[in-house]
Amino acid sequence: MDTGTHMASSARLRIDFVSDVACPWCAIGLAGLQKALAKLDGSVEADIHLQPFELNPLLPSGGEDANQHLMRKYGIGEAQLEANRKAIRERAAPLGVVINTGHGSRVWNTFDAHRLLHWAALEDPECALALKRALFHAYFTDQENVADHEILMRIAADVGLDPAQARQVLETNAYADEVRAQEQRYQQAGIHSVPATIINRKWLIPGGQPPETFEGALREIAAKPRSGPGAA
Repeated sequence: MDTGTHMASSARLRIDFVSDVACPWCAIGLAGLQKALAKLDGSVEADIHLQPFELNPLLPSGGEDANQHLMRKYGIGEAQLEANRKAIRERAAPLGVVINTGHGSRVWNTFDAHRLLHWAALEDPECALALKRALFHAYFTDQENVADHEILMRIAADVGLDPAQARQVLETNAYADEVRAQEQRYQQAGIHSVPATIINRKWLIPGGQPPETFEGALREIAAKPRSGPGAA
């Protein structure tokens, strides 16, 4: 078999990106993935499917103070929290992701944002990706409340989605069952931390990897013959 033939034409990959809007490493991971795909343009094409995951599904609608929440959740002090944030900012900045969280920030419930993303993916997968990036920007750069329906509708309109339809989704329980079912599906498959990037339903790339790591992994996977469980 001529191994060069397979890569001569563009390989198409299914990518399931499991993440939460409230996860800074997910913002870093999506930016890294998209930079890698841009570099691979012509040799690898990707269909990205955004999959929901909630880090804090029990958060009240008003959210919680981020420092208190994170220190309690991870059993760390303020100095360690600030060191963690510094490391995240340094990883995010070269990717164009601005993380402004700090003292006074809040963590927000993201379930309605996931319902909106589910609807957006049905409307236009490219708009859904733009919406995801915009939600990350709202959460981490502008520190907006992504549980607020008015904010979500504004962001949806900004990326070209119909604000009236967005309102209808948000003000009803639309796609709640679908989002919960997808969350359970990935948890039952063993995904307990995010981001998790799953290629062709078969290969897992864990964490918010840099673009070169994604690029190498995607090249390797694209060169493999597509057969067995991953071919579905």
